[in-house]
Amino acid sequence: MWRFQVGNTQAGQASWWLYAGNNEMVAWAGETFASNSNAQRAASAFKVGAKTARYDVYQDAGGAWRWRAWRGSDKVAASGESFSSKYAADQAAIRVRDYAGGASSAAA
Repeated sequence: MWRFQVGNTQAGQASWWLYAGNNEMVAWAGETFASNSNAQRAASAFKVGAKTARYDVYQDAGGAWRWRAWRGSDKVAASGESFSSKYAADQAAIRVRDYAGGASSAAA
């Protein structure tokens, strides 16, 4: 079962992460928040809007492929890992788009 998790980064800042059924982290907020409640709200908003978000795939500075999700001009999620091919990044974004809405709710 896919699930959202809200917590603190190693630097102590609030954020959210999305885990697939195999416990692999597949997405994260792509940013940190002022509080866990703000991260919780952002995770819930992504869960509701994952199907309609715009996803783009890009090559990072190191040449690896990644995806990010947008709502309007706001980045709302980013890939949880890098990929060796554009195709693999595309497929990962599709899985997140299709399964994030059914993930269990974020818990702080």
